[in-house]
Amino acid sequence: MCAIFGIFGLQPGDDLQVLRRQSLERSQRQRHRGPDWSGVYIDDGGAGSGAILVHERLAIVDPAGGSQPLLSADGQLALAVNGEIYNHMALKRELAQPYAFQTESDCEVINALYRESEADGNGPAAFLNRLNGIFAFALWDRAKGRALVARDPIGVVPLYWGHDAEGRLRVASEMKSLADDCADVAQFPPGHWYDSATGELSRYYERPWRDHAAVEGVEVPLAELREAFEAAVHRQLMTDVPYGVLLSGGLDSSLVAAVAARYARHRIEDDGRSEAWWPRLHSFAIGLKGSPDLAAAQVAADMLGTVHHGFEYTFEEGLDALPEVIRHIETYDVTTIRASTPMFLLARRIKAMGVKMVLSGEGSDEVFGGYLYFHKAPNAREFHEELVRKLDALSNYDCLRANKSMMAWGVEPRVPFLDREFLDVAMRMDAAHKMVRKGDPGPQRMEKGVLRAAFEGYLPPEILWRQKEQFSDGVGYGWIDGLKAHAEAQVSDRVLAAADKRFPVNPPQTKEAYWYRHVFEQFYPSRAAAETVPGGKSIACSSAAAIAWDASFATMADPSGRAVAGVHNDAIPAGAAAAVR
Repeated sequence: MCAIFGIFGLQPGDDLQVLRRQSLERSQRQRHRGPDWSGVYIDDGGAGSGAILVHERLAIVDPAGGSQPLLSADGQLALAVNGEIYNHMALKRELAQPYAFQTESDCEVINALYRESEADGNGPAAFLNRLNGIFAFALWDRAKGRALVARDPIGVVPLYWGHDAEGRLRVASEMKSLADDCADVAQFPPGHWYDSATGELSRYYERPWRDHAAVEGVEVPLAELREAFEAAVHRQLMTDVPYGVLLSGGLDSSLVAAVAARYARHRIEDDGRSEAWWPRLHSFAIGLKGSPDLAAAQVAADMLGTVHHGFEYTFEEGLDALPEVIRHIETYDVTTIRASTPMFLLARRIKAMGVKMVLSGEGSDEVFGGYLYFHKAPNAREFHEELVRKLDALSNYDCLRANKSMMAWGVEPRVPFLDREFLDVAMRMDAAHKMVRKGDPGPQRMEKGVLRAAFEGYLPPEILWRQKEQFSDGVGYGWIDGLKAHAEAQVSDRVLAAADKRFPVNPPQTKEAYWYRHVFEQFYPSRAAAETVPGGKSIACSSAAAIAWDASFATMADPSGRAVAGVHNDAIPAGAAAAVR
């Protein structure tokens, strides 16, 4: 995973040297994402329109020869990609016409597919829907003066766009590279592409399972679910550099680690024919002293036989890092900041150990309804519709957190639960099989029961059946409680009461939210920057729509899982929960 920066729409008379220097400076702001190499491409616009592409590389696949921007043999195509294409070998084999590949990069297949789509007239949507990976890319067709920009279906990797004062289109992996020049900076939507030839933004990723009627009555055998997830993990072990797994001791990260451990000894890039270059699987966890996650992670690691590294941090260390965390993750969302801070600290430790890629468990809760508020879902239809809403929002929350907090130190996170092929298996299941049935003696007695049942025997029972803990809770309850107390001392009642005057876009509802918003504004003061963060009320990470599921949710505004009284084992007392409104 890397960083891209691009300017499109250069015209004769533009000062290319000035724009080149500016592009390098703006791209340097995101060099933490790609510390291994920088590449620059310039088309001066002699054909009527020109472009600049800058790439900051984190070398994961073909570290010796895969530098970007990736050029076609004739020099007419230039491609800058942030991400990984897991099925690149299959796509190369399926090409209908020969293509002269210049590198071993998994991403270069995008150039080949684009050229093929131009020849057969099927257009970008056809080849974009064949990509299984996490990506955001900008492709420049010099002969046509055409830019093509696209982002992966779920938005696992970030992408922003906007227009400068001269009307030129700019794109970048992080907002910080655009915020000073683009008054209209915004997130590029996941599952879409933009074509400068038409000026249109189009959606390419549409799945039947988005509609509840398409999944109603569908049962997916546990064996099929398990095999699909194992295949997803196997695909995402594609790497030529040392890697590891994030292991919080919760169900999701532990399942990723359990499956990865089964494949770790053989090299994925040659279909398992040779021994892996780094055959020992390393696992990583972090928490306050005595945290639930550290203890559970050690139990899981002991069974799986990973080389485990459990790190402690103090509340003061987290507090000190928090402004830098907000600068990196580019959001003021409360739950995202709570969880990003320990993840940011962990990524620094991982980087220091020479690891460049990790697998993580994000996405499982959105696919299987793992958040504790899902216990309150009134029926399968509303359960499923909430899953779709949560998947649509992932790019603003867990994907943003995992990607930006890890990439702040040049560590690439991968998320097998959001693998495209796995999603098509797991999401076509009727949500009736995912719902929690209180008092049921079977798997559905708790959240994600169907997933737990599919992997019976893969983990110790106390891990396989551990209650959902949101990452910011699992690192130690003192973390969130301390943040609330600190915010209480920083923000007065009077100041909070006037929050809508200072922050008319998404005014903060709590003192903790006000404090984060204040820090965010110091780095990103524009209204457009504030609008890149979604607003709306949430309980235990719910969408706004799900608040109607339980009358008690209407009086609360805390994203912690402990806010769900009667479900979480250590639920916040009713009086304390009401106090965070």
